[in-house]
Amino acid sequence: MTVDPPSAAGGELTDYLVPDRVHRPGSAHFDAATRLWNGAVDHRPALVAQPTSPAEVRRVLQYAQANGVAVSVRGGGHDWAGRALARDGVVIDMSLMRRVTVYAESGIATLDGGALAADVVAAAEPHGLAPATGIIGDVGMVGLTLGGGYGPLTGVAGLALDNLLEVQIVLGDGRAVTANAVDEPDLFWALRGGGGNFGVVTCMRVQLHPLPQVTAGVIGLAWDDADSVLHEYDAMMSTAPDELTVPISVASGPGGGPVLLLWPTWSGPTDAGLPWMERLRGLGTPVLTQIEPMPYSQVLQQVAPFIVWGRHHEMRTRTLRTYSSGAIDALIRAVDSRTSELSSISIHHFHGAASRVPAEQTAFGLREPHFMVEILAAWPPGEDGAPHRNWAEVVYTDLGEHALDGGYPNLIGPDQVAQADAAYGPNATRLLEVKRRYDPANVFSASPLPTGGRADSS
Repeated sequence: MTVDPPSAAGGELTDYLVPDRVHRPGSAHFDAATRLWNGAVDHRPALVAQPTSPAEVRRVLQYAQANGVAVSVRGGGHDWAGRALARDGVVIDMSLMRRVTVYAESGIATLDGGALAADVVAAAEPHGLAPATGIIGDVGMVGLTLGGGYGPLTGVAGLALDNLLEVQIVLGDGRAVTANAVDEPDLFWALRGGGGNFGVVTCMRVQLHPLPQVTAGVIGLAWDDADSVLHEYDAMMSTAPDELTVPISVASGPGGGPVLLLWPTWSGPTDAGLPWMERLRGLGTPVLTQIEPMPYSQVLQQVAPFIVWGRHHEMRTRTLRTYSSGAIDALIRAVDSRTSELSSISIHHFHGAASRVPAEQTAFGLREPHFMVEILAAWPPGEDGAPHRNWAEVVYTDLGEHALDGGYPNLIGPDQVAQADAAYGPNATRLLEVKRRYDPANVFSASPLPTGGRADSS
């Protein structure tokens, strides 16, 4: 279903939206409405609009169209490259649209465009249900879902995008469209992996999963054991059941040195998961073990202390089919050469249900089992970022010969053109066709799309 746009006219943004929800630099709410996780982002918009309904989103887009200004959408504020803030343009801040409604009998939730992952989990949990999310709760659910959504339930539920049932979206020309498997199916296909490059999502309908609790936590292993641990982990994960998803991170311990952290989530019966937890603990020398049954909401709180708002960051991603000896050596070099104790490596585990979705079913291009590596340089405000950015680039290059082409669309940087060209695999041509059809003026550029040219894996 499509709703035609209102007619365009000039004027001030306050002619289109209630004045107390339009914010300019220096106003009381501007800083909060432009706050981002990555403190290194220093560009700012000229205006921020905070709509409370799809009709108001349409009015903001009408203003942008009439006045020829750039527009962007801010959800959870976690995009490391700062693409949520249109430089000298208009930001549509969705933070006032966070309503979530759960239909327990059908196991479905509807959520407004500004809902965070934690909002959806909080609404679903009393019904013994859970959505497929990322690893932390304050990420915007829409942005996470449109670009992918690796998370603790990947093995049993797939990516977040695999659970998307319907989208209500306002296009750049102001038309309001409902996209699902029947209505606007090409757009629905593209939205599942193509990112926020087509419009402003005002509402989503997602599938929930029965999940009264999980067995989860963290297992810390001595960094000196990293080589053997990663080899044995690789062999173990090749036979792991869908119910077990185990991302890994390397972060600084209390003394500043690196610690290998395993973050297992077991979503099956508790007794059946305990032997797997013991096997994980036995991969190396344990320095920390905190594993217990818990509600899913608690899983999303575990990593949050490591995701500190306001620090400066630079990010790269690589994708490994397996932990080969060369890849493990490169990861160990990466950690040992860190230029900041705040920098880290995080590795997401893609397997099970997510890997059984046919590659052509959604725009997301990589469906074989793999490990997605996040290379995260971090440093305090006021410190020269050049050495840390260089570290991220060196690690990215070093991992290149052991990695698959492409990367994770949600995290590809604005200068990583080759990765964007390869990230969508056989879906690139169709994705660009849908982009030209639904956003011919390129109003939205939330994450890099393929350029249409051939690219190497550099």
